[in-house]
Amino acid sequence: MKTVLTIFICLQLTFVVAQESYNAEAVAQFQQELNAQYSNPEKSPLTAKDLAVFKSLDFFPANPTYFVTAKLVRTPSEQPFLMKTSTDRKPTYIKYGEVYFTMDGQEFKLNVYQNMELSKKKEYVNYLFLPFSDVTSGHESYLGGRYIDLQIPEGDVITIDFNKAYNPYCAYNPGYSCPLVPLENDLNVAIKAGVKKFHE
Repeated sequence: MKTVLTIFICLQLTFVVAQESYNAEAVAQFQQELNAQYSNPEKSPLTAKDLAVFKSLDFFPANPTYFVTAKLVRTPSEQPFLMKTSTDRKPTYIKYGEVYFTMDGQEFKLNVYQNMELSKKKEYVNYLFLPFSDVTSGHESYLGGRYIDLQIPEGDVITIDFNKAYNPYCAYNPGYSCPLVPLENDLNVAIKAGVKKFHE
């Protein structure tokens, strides 16, 4: 069984690759598509009042530092659990694995999850859910943390672009029910990337 130290040694070897693979155009496209969605009355989570004056979400400046190559350690023996949300709703998730990565010389670990119901749908069969909070939460970014969408890789290496971190719908409209970030996914570092908190 690989130790945590071994995992992080491997990450040191792939960190340069992560920097070379950063795609500023992909981040710009992510921001454009998100703004287009939020501007669309049929898809936007914004309240009617906010939608009427909406121009753009507020983003941290795109930064390749927050694009990382992580080691994915699958945890196949996990049991499904009911994830807490901002309401009484408790959807069933399962922990798919753990991602280990380095950022600014620091070592981190986060859990990644699968929604059991969504995973039954063809378009979401390879979808991974990465919720996280960090030092900016409640200050520059949304208090409840943010999400990143990932795809299951063929191997044990996965790229995570925090520049594509987005807010749960609850950040814009209390009428939505959103998964709460598990305590183990709270990072003791400021992730100044992705979507900032919403200013009404």
